[in-house]
Amino acid sequence: MSLPPRPTRRHLLRVGGVSALGLNLPQLLHARSPGTAPAGRVPERSCIFVVQYGGASHIDSLDPKPDAPAEVRGPYRAIPTRVPGVRVGELLPRLAGLADRFLLVRSMTHRDPGHDGGMHVAMTGHSTPTPDTPYLGSVVAKVCPATRNVPSYVWLQNLAGDVQPRYLGGGFLGPAFGPLRVATDLDNPAAPDFRVRALDAAADVPHARLRDRTGLLNQLDPATSGQAAALRGFQERAAELIAGPDARRAFDLNLEAASVRDRYGRHPLGQNLLTARRLVEAGVRLVSVTAWAGTPPSERFRNVQTWDMHGDGAGLGSIFGTGAYGLGWALPNLDQAMSALLEDLDVRGLLESTLVVVAGEFGRSPRIDRAGRDHWPACYSALVAGAGIRGGHVHGASDKSGGYVKDDPVSPERFAATLLHALGIAPETRLGADGFTRPAGTGEPITGWFA
Repeated sequence: MSLPPRPTRRHLLRVGGVSALGLNLPQLLHARSPGTAPAGRVPERSCIFVVQYGGASHIDSLDPKPDAPAEVRGPYRAIPTRVPGVRVGELLPRLAGLADRFLLVRSMTHRDPGHDGGMHVAMTGHSTPTPDTPYLGSVVAKVCPATRNVPSYVWLQNLAGDVQPRYLGGGFLGPAFGPLRVATDLDNPAAPDFRVRALDAAADVPHARLRDRTGLLNQLDPATSGQAAALRGFQERAAELIAGPDARRAFDLNLEAASVRDRYGRHPLGQNLLTARRLVEAGVRLVSVTAWAGTPPSERFRNVQTWDMHGDGAGLGSIFGTGAYGLGWALPNLDQAMSALLEDLDVRGLLESTLVVVAGEFGRSPRIDRAGRDHWPACYSALVAGAGIRGGHVHGASDKSGGYVKDDPVSPERFAATLLHALGIAPETRLGADGFTRPAGTGEPITGWFA
């Protein structure tokens, strides 16, 4: 559709706005948007949220049960950590040596055993969310947007079809506060030819023409509606992102030394976590990383749902094997990448300003069945570090089989409120347009997690 000689905003809206500028990803328009928090009132903190999509076995990793029967404890030994009296599974030796830098939560709990529902509960911080309840990343993007020329909220690596694509939107906050998603399946930073295409303009629109089209926007009539004004703002920011070097540099792993990339691991999880570190260093406020550990060289790719280890009953091989859905493959990759991230953030002086979270939508069942474990939301574990979190501590406890919470349960509401508190966001912050409905969180922060 062509524009008239003197187009109005209505004409621009009719042609879609995005194509008029030559921008090929609508979410890029929405990835960075001004929030409502007064300047100077919120500390400049960021978050890397590592999502163990599929539901990781806490019993074989962060909450071992060495005294339980074999059909519960599994084949892995519990090894000591740097913190006296705290043990983790033997496939996490590097993280064991860094236990003084993170807090273990062993009493996470909710009631939804499905991937879709469990993910929505865990990522929104609400036990009974509505379909349009926004993920925590969208809340952060709304209240504490990026102050530099980078997106506020980025999601690295896709989720598979077992969950609805709600993670790509902003819930009731609107698409303006959804993430810029980068990397899908085999197209990820571990691939030799990977390139971030989300920052490309349309093939026939060079930067000079993009500047001309942005100038055209500035000549249009004053906005006549909130929708038009919002679209104008998104277009301008998208143009800034595409034309500016900041975001491009942040995503470019070729600027890192080969030894650094090797340290994180040349698998999707390692390279995505290195990208996440670069993004928070550049000013992105929240980066979610799907913790896909990749596919062993001898196997074909299925999906990114690494931690959904049902075992032989689902045709995935043993949970204790070294295949794509085996802990013998996934946990060493997680150990390598996460230890590199924590050390790197610390050395660079970023750990105090960066909250690091590792959690899935639930854990796995205590009893092993057909070389696998089933979904288990009643009790599972999380790892939290940085942003003032007290390292070297354990919160809560599970029972002797790891099946149920024994001490100090952490609901999705408490967990989310604590994460928001770490980021300088009061859980009672109102997100609704009326100023009094829809709080950012409904739980109380666990203040004992902080030094």
